[in-house]
Amino acid sequence: MRTPEQRTAFIRRFLNFKFQISNFKSFRDVFVEEGSPDMRSFSSPCRWWLGVILGILIVARSQGGPIRSGFADGAIPASDDGKSGAIDTAFAVNFYGETHTQVYVNNNGNLTFGSNLDQFTPVDLSSTSHQIIAPFFADVDTTSRGMVTYGTGLVDGRMAFGATWSDVGYYIANDNKGNTFQVVLVDRSDRGVGSFDIEFNYDTIQWETGDFSGGVDGLGGDSARVGFAKGTGDPGTFFELPGSGVNGAFLDGTPGSGLVGGSLNADVDGRYVFYARGGVITSEPEVIDDPDDGGGGTPTVPEPATLALASMSLGMSGVFAWRKRRREG
Repeated sequence: MRTPEQRTAFIRRFLNFKFQISNFKSFRDVFVEEGSPDMRSFSSPCRWWLGVILGILIVARSQGGPIRSGFADGAIPASDDGKSGAIDTAFAVNFYGETHTQVYVNNNGNLTFGSNLDQFTPVDLSSTSHQIIAPFFADVDTTSRGMVTYGTGLVDGRMAFGATWSDVGYYIANDNKGNTFQVVLVDRSDRGVGSFDIEFNYDTIQWETGDFSGGVDGLGGDSARVGFAKGTGDPGTFFELPGSGVNGAFLDGTPGSGLVGGSLNADVDGRYVFYARGGVITSEPEVIDDPDDGGGGTPTVPEPATLALASMSLGMSGVFAWRKRRREG
C-alpha cells in the first residue's frame, strides 16, 4: 500500500509529463524510476481517469492553437491605416479567374490584389471595388498596441503566404482591447494550376469597431466584415461569413458566431478553411476520388471527435500495455 506522500509525488510526475508529450521515449522515465510509486498504487477507476487525462493532454499538444507560427519576414510599421507594397507570394493564386503572384497586406485586417487599401470603415464585400481577402476588415490601429507581420512559410509541407495581426488595438490609438488573427494562403497546385486554400485563424477577438466607424469602446457601429470578393459585385464572386456587420457577432464568448469558438473544415477551434479551385472559391470539403471505391470519393475533412477518441485511446493503451509488461517482467 502506497503512502499519501508517494501518491502525491506520482501525481506531480504525471502532470509534468504534459511538457514531454512530444518525446514518447520519456514515458518510462516519467512513470518509472528506482524507488518511485507506480500505477499499481492506484485503484482501477483512478488508473482509467489518469489514462483519459493523458489522452486529453496528447490531443491538446497535437492540435495547438489556431495561429500558425512564422510568416514574419516583414512588418507594417506601427500605424493607423498602414499598408505594405506589393509582396511576392512565392506561388500563383487563381482568384476568381485572375492569376496573381503578388499581394498587398493592409493594416485594417485584409489582403488585396492589384493595389493596396487604406479604407478603415468596413463595407459589405458585395459592394467593394477591390479584390480582397479579409480575415477581419475593421479599423486596426497599431500605434499603441500590437503589430502586423507577413511572409512566406510552409503548411503541412506546402508553400504558403501568411499575415498575422498580433494583439492589435483599434482607432484612435486604443490599447484597452486587443485582437489576434491571421490569414494564410496555402499553395495547392497539386489540385490544379493556381489552386490554393484560404485559412482564417483567430486567437482573440475583443473589439469589432474603431472610433471613427461609430464604435464606442471598440463595440457597435459598423462592425467588422469577414470574407472575400473579386470586387465586381457579380453573383458568385463574393462571400461573407455569417455575422459580418452584425454588432457583437464575432466577439469572444458570443454563442454560435464568435470566431474563436467556431471552426470550418478544420479540427482546431478558431480556424476557417476555404478552397480555391479553378478560380472558384468554396467552403465545401473536397471530394477525392479513391480508385478502390469505384471513384465515388469521400470528403477529406478530419472529425475532431474521432481524433480525440483515438488519441485518448492511444494514451490509455500505452498505460495498460506498460502495466502488462511490468507484470510479466
